[in-house]
Amino acid sequence: MARPRAFDEGVALGAAVDGFWSQGYGAAGTRDLAARMGLTTASFYNAFGDKRGLFLKALDRYLDEGSRRRFARLDGLAPREAITTYVADVVERSLADPLHRGCLLINSALDVTAQDPDMRDEIAGGLDEIRGFFLRHLQAGQADGSIAASQPAEDLARLFLGVVVAMRVMARVNPDRALLEGMARPALSLLDPR
Repeated sequence: MARPRAFDEGVALGAAVDGFWSQGYGAAGTRDLAARMGLTTASFYNAFGDKRGLFLKALDRYLDEGSRRRFARLDGLAPREAITTYVADVVERSLADPLHRGCLLINSALDVTAQDPDMRDEIAGGLDEIRGFFLRHLQAGQADGSIAASQPAEDLARLFLGVVVAMRVMARVNPDRALLEGMARPALSLLDPR
């Protein structure tokens, strides 16, 4: 019979998120991650298999606590308000990050995609959730007339995903409000019904 785990998996995953977010997937070593998590190396391997397995669980936790939680909150707003609030939140989160860590999902897209096609698919799935959020609200706003229908909703959703990715990357090296808001403003202007 398997023994119950002697550690809090939620706390351990939180520490793993911090480790990957601070160091990146490639630079985060197994021993360092295990130490951050308060685990022996043997317990680490028994609980998570390997660094890759831990990363996938940590990324899922990051998405649950970040973008998925925001989507659930914003899905209750009017379509245009949901989009503008999400973009404004990206600006505020970027400026409030004293370590300029950016977004774990986006950082990981830059860090691991060439190394592992399966991991690339997981990361692409997380990015597609963001695109899907925009698409839902763009389609609803075009249907109710609050968002211009001059561009296909799918194209606008891809554009907004690209803007968010660019904002989070730029904020790592130049966390300047005018820069970030200036990146967002032209995209948001496409929502204006003519």
